[in-house]
Amino acid sequence: MIDKKQKDEELNKLTPREIVAELDKYIVGQKKAKRAVAVALRNRIRRLKLEPELRDDIAPKNILMIGPTGVGKTEIARRLAKLAGSPFIKVEATKYTEVGYVGRDVESMVRDLMAAGFQMVKQEMQEAVTQEAEKRAEEALLDLLLPANKRHHDPKPGPGVVARPMGAFSFSPENSNGGIIATTVQLGIPIMKKPAGEEQETVQVEEKNEEEDEKFKATREKLRSMLHEGKLDSRTVELTVNQNPQFPTVEMMGGSMEDLEASLSGIAGLFGGGQKKKVVTVPRAMEILKAQEAEKLVDRDRVSDEARQRVEETGIIFIDEIDKIAVKGERGGGPDVSREGVQRDILPIVEGATVNTKWGPVNTDHILFIAAGAFNVSKPSDLIPELQGRFPLRVELDSLGKDDFLRILTEPKNALTRQYVELLATEDVKIDFTPEAIEHLAALAAEVNSKLENIGARRLHTVMEALLEELSFEASDISPANISITVDYVNQKLADIVKDQDLGRYIL
Repeated sequence: MIDKKQKDEELNKLTPREIVAELDKYIVGQKKAKRAVAVALRNRIRRLKLEPELRDDIAPKNILMIGPTGVGKTEIARRLAKLAGSPFIKVEATKYTEVGYVGRDVESMVRDLMAAGFQMVKQEMQEAVTQEAEKRAEEALLDLLLPANKRHHDPKPGPGVVARPMGAFSFSPENSNGGIIATTVQLGIPIMKKPAGEEQETVQVEEKNEEEDEKFKATREKLRSMLHEGKLDSRTVELTVNQNPQFPTVEMMGGSMEDLEASLSGIAGLFGGGQKKKVVTVPRAMEILKAQEAEKLVDRDRVSDEARQRVEETGIIFIDEIDKIAVKGERGGGPDVSREGVQRDILPIVEGATVNTKWGPVNTDHILFIAAGAFNVSKPSDLIPELQGRFPLRVELDSLGKDDFLRILTEPKNALTRQYVELLATEDVKIDFTPEAIEHLAALAAEVNSKLENIGARRLHTVMEALLEELSFEASDISPANISITVDYVNQKLADIVKDQDLGRYIL
């Protein structure tokens, strides 16, 4: 179902230069970080071409990104995973606690990655059988609209078996009391005997059934045509749907919540809790039946095997806010379940361990870990030495200034200015940003960052939202309209925010 040859060809096209070029479409600057992740990804592709013996000895070069908030750390990792088609998850280091305490254990990040990989492979396999699933869903829907068991009545039951006599004979077994008992047995040959005229009636019934079958087929094809033309969209049908039982969320100590949920779901299924009947419209029924048929056509065991292999060979885990679990100064100030204890638990996962999931054991030896943190309060050396050694590549990301903001507002495919133009265009309000206004917006964002906390490119979201707040509120009332965003317009809307630093603090 999955064309591996085509996938390998696509991966071979991802040279480091091509990877950087693709990242440049969405992320401004940060050349060092882009080059580091491009080389790390290319080395993974190169590793897959080696002999198995040597391949197992080559460990991934994990990356530690160091830089202030809002400079593109998370976006680089996310775009990299999407580019390579790799299973990817982003986790927050502060959400985990040491084993034995209430909270999430670090092994759950591997389970989450496996869940993401399973869903990715399942979706790919379902897309490969889309046409067959549509055909089966259509037939199932027509069965609901025109049940097949009502097309004709059952014929009359035929006569039973009739025995024709062959003759009789007697035998005299001796009685235990000395008497003689004579027994007569009549034998016969079973034959099928039909009453007179039944053969003609049977032929008539068969001809009638054939005629009804032809009418049934014609009616079914008429319904099929009406279904394709959308004439049945207002009709409703009753169908049985599968549902996953929902259980209240609870925290466990020293156990796997995923395993508990799987067990409870299985128990609920035994008591009929996995299915229920629903009355839905024909288009909705088609969607449900299509999903059910695609589920049947996909081999879950094959999905699990493929997903596990992909996770182990190409999976990427992005651990954000790792600086928040770094311990400052002298250690030994008492147990801290969310800092050094978490580091000790993360260490074996990064080094390579086997984690049990409901899809089978997953080995983390070759999963790529990318950690990131601002390290404005702590520093990388505050991490335990063993964990530092597992992130050999360190990349420092640069702070963003006016020129970077100007490029962010104009160059990327998903540039902020384009986002707001398209959003307001849905209300038939056309806005146009002049080059001078965009440059002025970049300068204002850099100025606010210098006076208040530096939150990087996220400051642009604050500035743009404040700039267009009134217009977004009134767009549905003034449409259609053409509005030009000039320097004067920017000054009018944002002058007070830039001058009043206290007010600026409230809008980030």
